[in-house]
Amino acid sequence: MTRVTKMHSARLSVEGMTCASCVGRVERALGAVPGVREARVNLATETAEIRFGGETGLGDLARVLTEAGYPARTEELVFDVQGMTCASCVGRLERALSAAEGVTGAAVNLAGETATVRYLSGTQDAASLARVIAAAGYGARARLDADAAPMDRKADEARLIRRRLVVAAALTLPVFVIEMGGHLVPALHHWWMTHVSADLWRIAQCLLTTLVLAGPGRLFFARGIPSLLHGAPDMNALVALGAGAAWLYSTIVTFAPGLVPQGARDVYFEAAAVIVTLILLGRWLEARAKGRTGAAIRKLAGMRASTARVECDGAVVERPIGEVAVGDMLHLRPGERIAVDGRVRSGESHVDEAMISGEPIPVAKAAGDPVIAGTVNGEGSLTYVAEKVGADTMLAQIIRMVEEAQGAKLPIQSLVDRVTMYFVPVVMGLAALTVAVWLIFGPDPVLAHALVAGVAVLIIACPCAMGLATPTSIMVGTGRAAELGVLFRKGDALQALQSVSVVAFDKTGTLTEGRPDVTGLTLLEGDETTLLAMVAAAEATSEHPIARAIERAAAERGLALPPVGKSRAIAGHGMKAEVGGRMLHIGNLRLMTREKIDPAPFGAPLDALAEKGHTPVLVALDGRPAMVIGISDPVRPAARRAVEALHARGVRVAMVSGDTRKAAEAIARDLGIDHVEAEVLPKGKAKIVEALKAQGSVAFVGDGINDAPALASADVGVAVGTGTDVAIEAADVVLMGGDPAAVVTALDLSRRTMANIRQNLFWAFAYNAALIPVAAGVLYPAFGVRLSPMLGAAAMAMSSVFVVSNALRLRGMRAAH
Repeated sequence: MTRVTKMHSARLSVEGMTCASCVGRVERALGAVPGVREARVNLATETAEIRFGGETGLGDLARVLTEAGYPARTEELVFDVQGMTCASCVGRLERALSAAEGVTGAAVNLAGETATVRYLSGTQDAASLARVIAAAGYGARARLDADAAPMDRKADEARLIRRRLVVAAALTLPVFVIEMGGHLVPALHHWWMTHVSADLWRIAQCLLTTLVLAGPGRLFFARGIPSLLHGAPDMNALVALGAGAAWLYSTIVTFAPGLVPQGARDVYFEAAAVIVTLILLGRWLEARAKGRTGAAIRKLAGMRASTARVECDGAVVERPIGEVAVGDMLHLRPGERIAVDGRVRSGESHVDEAMISGEPIPVAKAAGDPVIAGTVNGEGSLTYVAEKVGADTMLAQIIRMVEEAQGAKLPIQSLVDRVTMYFVPVVMGLAALTVAVWLIFGPDPVLAHALVAGVAVLIIACPCAMGLATPTSIMVGTGRAAELGVLFRKGDALQALQSVSVVAFDKTGTLTEGRPDVTGLTLLEGDETTLLAMVAAAEATSEHPIARAIERAAAERGLALPPVGKSRAIAGHGMKAEVGGRMLHIGNLRLMTREKIDPAPFGAPLDALAEKGHTPVLVALDGRPAMVIGISDPVRPAARRAVEALHARGVRVAMVSGDTRKAAEAIARDLGIDHVEAEVLPKGKAKIVEALKAQGSVAFVGDGINDAPALASADVGVAVGTGTDVAIEAADVVLMGGDPAAVVTALDLSRRTMANIRQNLFWAFAYNAALIPVAAGVLYPAFGVRLSPMLGAAAMAMSSVFVVSNALRLRGMRAAH
């Protein structure tokens, strides 16, 4: 018997990653852990997505990350605890908290009645830990509001780097001004040398540079040297080797000049100090820019309410959002943000749901209507029952989808991964080869020339830009997409959508409003009122939108519905039911043919409805044709604009419908659609999609349960967010509103994001391909041109800043109109 191992997923925040080599090292370290099925690391979000099973736990993964030199980030929460009375309470609570998944430490203070919990970022939150404390028998309230918008960690990191940068710049400035300024202004150099001896000045340079390397620059050595010793050098190792070599050589020249040939006794302290300072400058700019890439998530998280007014024992009390449970009755005042997903119990108001639908017009709400967490109440007061809380709310699911999309690794990233796996070792080899060539063939002083060229190669070759090229664009692109109402549920859809050449729309609910109405009745036999009441009674058992239209028509006429006996839906055909002791068949022409009912009497009404593009519903009573009901589902106002926009982008448009061919073709002509598939059974939609693939890559847009197979079989499945959960789960992309023009927005976002990624990758690879040879000195024999290590450090720092800044341009994208 095969043992099935339960798989778990975790998203850990990882410290210390600076370049693509770090990503590869973390992925290899995690992938080597027994039980780990998949590990995907994202440099831009600094996270690791891990699927694992067996005996492996989060503690094992955290330990491996620490051993690899990239520890998992931890967070700490302090709880005020009620109900503790003795030391045994302390022990019980500490054991309960320590056993919780992801918790790395728990300390309970009886005197202060507090519990301090340290846990791996992303594995717990205030609400889940409060539940652990409650399960142990104690009450708890987090001292900090964990449900508020997350802190901008990148802003904190930028401030820390800025402090280091200021210190490094202050220490480097005297060395740089005197040494470099002396070359630009000879009088300055002459004045300085007449007042300060050369030996004393070298000692001063050594002291200042040592302080730079040991202080602000220490992080490069603390991270780079261990990675070097582990045989997996990263970008920090390149900086540590380059700056360290310049410092060590200069220190030997200063204190033991006899070890160096007479003609090579130059010092390069300014190069070591300036390298560190410039790289810190680049990291500060990069951290500031990367902080803006997560703006979309912070904006979404900022839409969450922090408290809710909950009815408890007849009184209304304000509670933290984490304490709201399903079934609670909540009170909502005008202008307040809705706390959780629920359903209105009483009151009337208008709610701004633009964050979900993209529609600026507030939606009327009354008893029985759903409300969504994060949306804003208008002028009225409402009471509503909580139906979904915490991670189950639509807003939480949107945030989770965006986070998953932002952490995705696109197929294009595989090329980068293969290159960066070998990049740093190859660069170190090139640096060694450069030094050797200069030592053999270089002019005097050969040792000084060799050192400068070797250090320049080490510093110029930064894999940071390569590692950031793809994930930063994905973060900004998917974040901006979420703001525009487009959710990429699967990361690879972002790449696949750009090459789509055919977009196939399901008609009902996608190109049309999905709320059909009865437009006319053609009676063939019997009494119209009696027959309509019978049809409405039978349709009351159906979930189809057409059934609701017929029910509304009967209700508008005030008809009493007779009792219904047996009824059976026939997929793709209609239904049959016993109503008032008589047999009723309701559906399309295929149903009548199948049931051997004479189709001839239906002919004229069918032709008339087809000319108008209306959908016919045929009714037979006791096996004889009785009525034809005309149904019209209004075309969405933006449907024609969406088709025209897709044509303008070189994309063909198809429509798939269960309607009669004449009705479907009438709508297609009106919208300018290229290809029509009519009278399609639900199970046939997937086959239509497969057939359309002969024309190129296909995106299918649908909203119903019967669209799920077609969504899954398409190259890219696009679900309209107003549709069913099944359709959304089967899709790669979700359009939060019902506007078909959002398909064009999604296509534009995909194409713009992928173009941005290609620009970034070109820059990252071209930069290294062009400048590494220059740094090695290939231009020196012909032109006497060498690349200073300081210029290399500046160029390297700016390469990462360029990539992130280029990705940020995607924030300016607008919705298609």
